[in-house]
Amino acid sequence: MNERDALRRLAADLPHAGDDAAVVDGTVITTDMLHDRTDFPAGTTRYTAGWRAVGASLSDVAAMGAAATAAVAVYADDSFDQRALDRFVAGASDVCAAVDAEYVGGDLDTHTEFTTATTAIGAVRDDREAIYRSGASPGEALCVTGEWGRSAAALRLFERETETARDRANDLFRFTPRVADGRALAASATAMMDSSDGLARSIHQLAEASDVGVALDRDAVPVHPAVDDVADGDADERFELAAHFGEDFELVCSMPDAAVERAREACPAGVTRVGTVVEPTAGVTADGDPLPDRGYTHG
Repeated sequence: MNERDALRRLAADLPHAGDDAAVVDGTVITTDMLHDRTDFPAGTTRYTAGWRAVGASLSDVAAMGAAATAAVAVYADDSFDQRALDRFVAGASDVCAAVDAEYVGGDLDTHTEFTTATTAIGAVRDDREAIYRSGASPGEALCVTGEWGRSAAALRLFERETETARDRANDLFRFTPRVADGRALAASATAMMDSSDGLARSIHQLAEASDVGVALDRDAVPVHPAVDDVADGDADERFELAAHFGEDFELVCSMPDAAVERAREACPAGVTRVGTVVEPTAGVTADGDPLPDRGYTHG
């Protein structure tokens, strides 16, 4: 059973499961686990690991259209190095500060590899204010925040194993969770989720939850400039890194056409229309061809 099948099975018995975060009496809560082997390439600093791990959970809060309030983390390793631990906490604290939240601690444990489990908490005025994946309707615009492919570019740079490349890779790995954008989009989005599994897979997940199809315009996808530094100008490779790699932690949402310009002006990271929500029988396509449901897979 893969992760998505496991989540579907759990959601059948857990009414708050199955979206980016659970919403209970106005409290938004989500948790993530990251491992050295699958999530932190060689050369990732502990500061970046703390930032990225906590940021991943804050991104889920953003996807619900909620304000972020606090985060905690479990830090586990085969031994405790004081500087490494201090840098992890500094990264976790700084990413919280970037979205007006507070890092409030966590737990320490031993493990065979560096592993962190993070939990973020947010708030909405009431449960009906939260934005779920399931509200998209045919005829609406499909939009995204920010630029895509930065994590794919970072991985390519980590592989170069030079100090300059790894410094740039760490910088790219430290994304800003789109909490402010999620709050702005809450006024107009009908469905929303974060893109931890990649643009293509996120579109498939949103389409499945909303029982719709999506027609994606490949050329409309805003690609991060760092992708051009590693993709050698190949258009197919460029789209692959932007749409299928994953871990960019941008937001994917649907909204009425009339709301797109207002949303673009309200979002700090910017909003780009990349497609149209269509009838479910049309499926999920890119430029008229089936869009593969391929993205980040948790190992």
